[in-house]
Amino acid sequence: MSLFDMRLSEIHNRLANKELSVSELTEASFRRIADTDHKVGAFLALNEDGARKQAAELDAQLASGGERGLLFGLPGGLKDNMVTEGLRTTCGSRFLENYDPIYDATVVQKLRKAQSVTIGKNNMDEFAMGGSNENSAYRPARNPWNLERVPGGSSGGSAAAVAAGQVYFSLGSDTGGSIRQPAAYCGVVGLKPTYGLVSRFGLVAFASSLDQIGPITKNVEDTAYVLQAIAGHDERDSTSADVNIPDYLSALNGDVKGLRIGVPKEYFGEGIDPQVKEKVLEALKVFESMGAVWEEVSLPHTDYAVAAYYLLASSEASSNLARFDGVRYGVRAENPANLLDLYRRSRSEGFGAEVKRRIMLGTYALSSGYYDAYYKKAQQARTLIKRDFDQVFEQFDLIIGPTAPTTAFKLGEQINDPLTMYLNDICTIPVSLAGLPAISVPCGLADGMPVGLQIIGKPFDEPAVLRAAHAYESHTEHHNSRPALS
Repeated sequence: MSLFDMRLSEIHNRLANKELSVSELTEASFRRIADTDHKVGAFLALNEDGARKQAAELDAQLASGGERGLLFGLPGGLKDNMVTEGLRTTCGSRFLENYDPIYDATVVQKLRKAQSVTIGKNNMDEFAMGGSNENSAYRPARNPWNLERVPGGSSGGSAAAVAAGQVYFSLGSDTGGSIRQPAAYCGVVGLKPTYGLVSRFGLVAFASSLDQIGPITKNVEDTAYVLQAIAGHDERDSTSADVNIPDYLSALNGDVKGLRIGVPKEYFGEGIDPQVKEKVLEALKVFESMGAVWEEVSLPHTDYAVAAYYLLASSEASSNLARFDGVRYGVRAENPANLLDLYRRSRSEGFGAEVKRRIMLGTYALSSGYYDAYYKKAQQARTLIKRDFDQVFEQFDLIIGPTAPTTAFKLGEQINDPLTMYLNDICTIPVSLAGLPAISVPCGLADGMPVGLQIIGKPFDEPAVLRAAHAYESHTEHHNSRPALS
């Protein structure tokens, strides 16, 4: 068994009993990356000196009997849109290929307080815009289950790193499914918390009303540990929710008897792979065997979700990415003729095709004469989508369905077909528009590729989501499956 196949509690026991050191864990991570990342492409930058220094300090603390943090000694990865002091942050873009931040994101500070070890920055679609990790300006990440297939996106590198056994956990960001979809494609666990539960301070913004940071791990218990470490109010983030943070680990009691589950018929319509549907229905039978009850429900405005999302997210991206002008940081065009030429050439040379596509779409939707027809209508559709969820949650505790309509597709198969690529997020986007918590857990294989089960909860009801996911996991073995690469 790989060290990174063990549960967090097992690792902590080994550390406490002096059977293992943090330095050994860290070196195991770097060896695994050296052996596999030329195939997987999960990392854009490694923090070798910094990680080894962190490990040595934690080993000294362990030897002296000091108090151990929640994630003590665990090697972790960070999606490359979370700023890290002294460690390059590129957002997968040529525009930021020379950007070295001078401060840490709040989640990075929280991980340091929890005493994890930062191994490096994970590959991603440029500025988190994409669903396959093929939009990275540096190289595509690949799925450890099949190197000819995508790992999903935009947090594809984060999910691939965990699936390949390179790190113990990683953090991704989810705007329309960018944690859950790659977790499903790579056969790992990915949680998108309620919007506002985890601080976005230091997360390079794509769509500010949608972006949310969350953990990717190999099992639900470890997800609860990581969420416990990173959740909480942050006065530096104006969208951070000032709510009490419960003990997420205490929610993992396995009791789902009497749990009421709604299953949206819209999530099983046209475009859903029959094998994916079959695996989700099998998962519902497992819940039945544990005493839960489920019933088909309707989320009638689901059909409008993808269109509303891409108008809203692109509009916010148009505004957020206006700061990348070649003046303050990032690439700068050489010998511009004037200020406008500097803006035009810096942005043309720095941004990739997908980022330009979304900036153009968002700028158009916000422009005079089109704002009411597009942006305002999309906001109204968002309200209706949220009301759909509210109405279902009046009678049900959770909503369950597939995470993605298919398993991971082949590299290059959809990169020139943006509309088809966007439709891969049909099951995850409505949840993001409503700001709800949702987790993806493995629920089997279809033609040798992982299938993800999505469990959706009420706002700030992560305990119920984690409890259901953990109970399902404890009654199945899907989370123990590993790719051939491992």
